[in-house]
Amino acid sequence: MSHVTAIIGLGNPGPDYAATRHNAGFWLVEALAREAGTELRPEKKFLGLYAKARLGQHEVHLLNPTTFMNRSGGAVAALTQFYKLAPENLLVAHDELDLPPGQARYKTGGGHGGHNGLRDIISALGNQKQFHRLRIGIGHPGEAKQVVRYVLNRPGKSEQEAIDRALDECQTTLPQALAGDWAKAMNRLHSLKPQASES
Repeated sequence: MSHVTAIIGLGNPGPDYAATRHNAGFWLVEALAREAGTELRPEKKFLGLYAKARLGQHEVHLLNPTTFMNRSGGAVAALTQFYKLAPENLLVAHDELDLPPGQARYKTGGGHGGHNGLRDIISALGNQKQFHRLRIGIGHPGEAKQVVRYVLNRPGKSEQEAIDRALDECQTTLPQALAGDWAKAMNRLHSLKPQASES
């Protein structure tokens, strides 16, 4: 099985969006860069903020596209072409309405589930869907027509704390995922309880 060598966070660029739920994927990649002691820097050829980082034993490409969510595919395609990566070398971190804050899930392949960032990536990769995803729960507002406003707003304090705990757990399980031990990584990450006050 091919190993993950690139982690891509999804979100929208700029200070207006930095703290909004839709940027949960960005938050993870930013945290990984901090953990690796490196800095995401603008990289024109990848249409985003990029760094090469060492996470444990693994060297990975970190990328946060700065093209706005619904154009994320261009950045991902540029990175995969430049480094000759296959879809299965990619882990795309994104916000997930269908999981509550405090939960996160690994998933490989599948459709876009209405997520505009995933939709554009699938399209840019020539309709190949076999990349890995890291779904970061942000909860659902309850009604479809409220979704846009919901994802573009900031989480409340307890919500943010729950998401932050999930992001910490993502970071803890990533070395296992990067080593190809998906079963162990999933087992640990998927046992996370939403909104638990103690970790």
